[in-house]
Amino acid sequence: MAYALESFDEEFFAAAPMRYEIDVNLPVAPGAAWAEFTRQNTLDWCRALRSVTYTSPEPYRPGTTRSVVLAPGFIKMDEIFFLWEEDPATETYRHAFHGVRANIPGLRRFGEYTEVTPAAHGSRLIWRFAMELAGAGLPSFLSGPISDGAFSTVRTDTIKHFADFTPA
Repeated sequence: MAYALESFDEEFFAAAPMRYEIDVNLPVAPGAAWAEFTRQNTLDWCRALRSVTYTSPEPYRPGTTRSVVLAPGFIKMDEIFFLWEEDPATETYRHAFHGVRANIPGLRRFGEYTEVTPAAHGSRLIWRFAMELAGAGLPSFLSGPISDGAFSTVRTDTIKHFADFTPA
């Protein structure tokens, strides 16, 4: 069964009741980092995810859709990108999506914002996650540590992936 999620815009990333941000420098050029975040089967370096599949053809832009399966495979979500900006001349890239539907109840809104820009050595990645639970949900003293643990794994896996990264 699929449960519909509510849409939102970019402002939700600052106002969501539950937020997490990864802000790190990566030792690769912005274009190379962006290519990793926008390829088919992206995020395969994250233990928290089983698969990430773009379900729209390239070129990607606002309206692009994607399907995600979290590890170990029970939780699935469909997403739609409402923001997609690429400027190779300035090496500045960003996109954002919100979930459209998930196969579990209890989630009202979920989305991610990803931005890659030049840094002194390599690139800077800002990756924001925002969510709102439906109904009572878990109390914040439980949901905060649970989500912090999951997102810190994504952060660690991403840093390791790009530390070992060699473009294909």
